[in-house]
Amino acid sequence: MGRIVVAGSGAVGASVAYHLALLGADDVVVAERGGLVSGSTSRAMGGVRQQFSTREEVVLARESIGFLAALGPRFFRQVGYLFVATTEAGLAALEERRLVQNELGVPVERVDASVVPGLAVDDVLGATCCWQDGVADPGAVAHEVLRMAKELGVEVLDHTPAEEVGADVLVIACGPWSPELGHTVGVELPIRPLCRQLLETSPVAGLPDELPMVIEAESSFHFRRRGERLVLAMTDPEPRWTFETTVDASLAPDRLERLERRYPPAAGATIENAWAGLYDMTPDAHPIVGRVAEDVYAACGFSGHGFMQSPAVGRALAELILRGEPSVELGPYALERFEAGALFPEHLVL
Repeated sequence: MGRIVVAGSGAVGASVAYHLALLGADDVVVAERGGLVSGSTSRAMGGVRQQFSTREEVVLARESIGFLAALGPRFFRQVGYLFVATTEAGLAALEERRLVQNELGVPVERVDASVVPGLAVDDVLGATCCWQDGVADPGAVAHEVLRMAKELGVEVLDHTPAEEVGADVLVIACGPWSPELGHTVGVELPIRPLCRQLLETSPVAGLPDELPMVIEAESSFHFRRRGERLVLAMTDPEPRWTFETTVDASLAPDRLERLERRYPPAAGATIENAWAGLYDMTPDAHPIVGRVAEDVYAACGFSGHGFMQSPAVGRALAELILRGEPSVELGPYALERFEAGALFPEHLVL
């Protein structure tokens, strides 16, 4: 097959390269035009969940959990992912999704939200949780997978555009920058950047060691523990379709108010750090994974879910490239679906 060049060193690109080498490819190069793991992966929330609204996304996440868990608690902690609903409509949606998730073998269960010490539950009508899910350090995971790939003979280059590396096969895994590279090989990828921001609080005393990711189903407000602090995120009032990663500080008071209301032990916390990253959004919030042209493959457009799905995507795409048949069905993620008008939108874009 010759040289396979994977463009992008984030979680997805690292996983594709690792699995290519694991399956026997002996000339694999990761080409990163900036610093290694310096893009969207380095700015991600780090949530890992199997609780999606479409069967296809559930499967990708389900097939990724084992790989992440095997890296150990230094990289991924299975503390759970708790969704709380405060309206009948929100509760019905949680239950509808839970039934699908259970059918696919994901152990999502109804729980009493008070299982989380300190959580305010007076307005909560119901909650679901998958205790296999949890929180990770995305940058550390990506660097570890790159290390594992290098041990298998993968060459990893930083500050090297993929266009400058001779490739017999090209894999586009550049997140929101993928359309730019695709254009150079005659492939139009319907991806645009969406800026999303995260806020980190001052230390909060007495945080439970096993605090799960907590998500309000209706508002999308969610938070997780990172050390002695909490990291907060929520969909912006107005989508910011831009490559600019500036933080809108005006939203901080609202986010702190929401945190104090849902988690009173954090009352009095302030925002000590904030950053923004980019989601690579497609029209249906599902990724583009598969062959997109002769000797060109894509793994991009993950719409905020790339990190948590990267193990399964890396393995499946490597299988497709080397064996012609992936172990996970990739048909729903074909680029051609947009021409055919077949959309099955993922609603849980968090």
